Amino acid sequence: MKRLIVTALVLLHTLVAGSLLIADDHSPTAQLQPVIDQIIRILDDETLKGDGQKEQRRNQIMDTIASGFDFKEMSRRVLGPTWNEISETERDYFVTQFTKLLENVYVGKLESYGGRTVEFVAERIKGKRAQVTTLTPYEGSKIPIHYIMQRELDKWMVYDINIEGVSLVRNYKEQFRAIIQTRQYEGLIKTIEDKNKNFAE
Repeated sequence: MKRLIVTALVLLHTLVAGSLLIADDHSPTAQLQPVIDQIIRILDDETLKGDGQKEQRRNQIMDTIASGFDFKEMSRRVLGPTWNEISETERDYFVTQFTKLLENVYVGKLESYGGRTVEFVAERIKGKRAQVTTLTPYEGSKIPIHYIMQRELDKWMVYDINIEGVSLVRNYKEQFRAIIQTRQYEGLIKTIEDKNKNFAE
């Protein structure tokens, strides 16, 4: 439960960010921060607060997140070899459903948190891969959060998050692999659809 809450707190970084890094305009850190800042503005917008504005607020949050998070790459990685076995149409549908699952699981929890500060403490780049490390306060301590990113041309995008040694992608990959082994891909997508429907209800 603690890991779920912590992940929800930091998955989309909907927190006030205080950077300790001096990054150039094309660095992973510099490209991640505007995404964070925009999400903060959405959450602080009084006209978007409350259940009556939920759909509009969520849409704006997810649009912003999509500018910094590569959900297609996340989806490819969580499916593993199965990704190469399904059609392009099935891939697109899986990305849509998996993205909706992440929204349902995490964004609702994120909306209830705010006023925290996050420190950007490290950035490592190796070729087209990078890791941006932050410290996020939680229950009197600071938890290191690692954002795993990759570069396409000049754009850095997050495709995984590692919290206390636990990879979001690896965690879902293991869950999905177990379902695929017993119920095939069709069983997996049905499971995700059902979860999303339950959230909607």
